[in-house]
Order: sequence, then structure tokens, then C-alpha cells
Amino acid sequence: MDNDQPLSPNKQLVEALSGKSNTKSLIFDRALEVFNSLKELLAEISNDLDEALDEIKDSGTPLSRRVKLEYRDKGKLEAEVRFADDVLVFSLLPDVYQFDRDHAVWKNPYSTQEKFNTYCGVITVHNFLYESVKLNRDCDPGYLVARLFINREGYFFVEGKRQPRNKISDFGKVLLDKKELRDFIENAMLYAISFDLLVPPFGEVKTITVGDKDSDDYRIPTGKRNGFGYNTDDVLND
Repeated sequence: MDNDQPLSPNKQLVEALSGKSNTKSLIFDRALEVFNSLKELLAEISNDLDEALDEIKDSGTPLSRRVKLEYRDKGKLEAEVRFADDVLVFSLLPDVYQFDRDHAVWKNPYSTQEKFNTYCGVITVHNFLYESVKLNRDCDPGYLVARLFINREGYFFVEGKRQPRNKISDFGKVLLDKKELRDFIENAMLYAISFDLLVPPFGEVKTITVGDKDSDDYRIPTGKRNGFGYNTDDVLND
């Protein structure tokens, strides 16, 4: 009998389900575990910062009364932290992803050592203005400031603004632990604070209609880079 005979479609399905599909399920379980740890850290960091600000007085008033910090668990796949004028929304994407063939991750030797090494769960971080969320301004944009990729072995790397682990060469070398996760959160918060709201170009906002003005639903969109490109890191160092 020819040993090179192709597998039947049924056997191919069994092989795919027991291999690829099972592995993707394990990866998501790991990513969910990481996301639950991230939620715990968000609450811890918010409390720690609030206590630190409570010790600082401005004209006799604790800064914690002026600079509000608030953590909110928004369900299985989302959490947010509100601080000063900003909100960071952390989301665990509900799927497991592979990278396209043009992604720089393929230049890392670890990526090609085993076919499942590059299948990852993904956690994204979006920055919104606090007032946009508070007032339900649906037209206001949020900006992707970071995303974290975690694979089945616990190796990770980060894409993002001002993230020290934004090095694909680290993938396969550094395991994600509590310290790395805390650094990921705190650097995202630092970037959001540095990412100022810019006055939009005059030509972008010079006209509205009477209908817009009188509409109960009309809101002038407000975002940190309305009218500007968001292709580069244009935050100045303090």
C-alpha cells in the first residue's frame, strides 16, 4: 500500500481539529489568564496612584480629589482605567491570530522553529478623552497606543508607542510575567498623559450647518489628533 496516499477529508479534519484548533483554544485560554492578571494590576495600580496623590497637597487639597483615578471591569474581554483627562480601554480580542507574511516577526528565528509559535492572543489598548466617554460622544475617536501579543508558551512582544518591549527580537526570549505586564500598563498610561489634545486645523472645523447646530444629536467630534495624521509618534519628550 502506498504510504504517500493523501489523507481522506475526514482524517484531515480530525488532524486539524486535534492540532491547530486545539492549540488555538489553549492559546486563547492563556491570553484570558493574562488578561485577568492585567485587570488585577489595573485595579492595584489605580489604588496605588490614588493613595500616592492623596499624600500630595495643592493649596491644602489632596490631589486625589482633582486628579481622579478609576478602574472599571467591563466584562470578560474589556477593562478600563480613567485618570485625569484620559481613559485607556484594554481589550482582549476574542480570537487567536497569525501574522501576515510581510510582518517583521518572521525575521525572528524563533518564529519559524515551530509552526504554532506565531499564533497569538492579542490585547489592545485604546486611548480616549475622558469627556468623550463621560458624555457618550459617539463620534469622538480613540487611538490605538499599544497591543500585546502572547503565544502558547508565554512568550510575548509589544507593538506600541513608547513601549520598551517593542522589539520583535525579544520574541521567544522573554516570558510575560507580572513585572512585564505592569510595565506594559504603566508605559501606556505615561504615553496617554504625554499625548496632548491639539487644536484642529482651522479648515477642518470652520463650518457647521444650522441643522447641525440645532440638532440634539449633533456633537463636534473631539479627539487628540482630529484633522491630523496619526502615523508617527509626535509626542514630545517632557
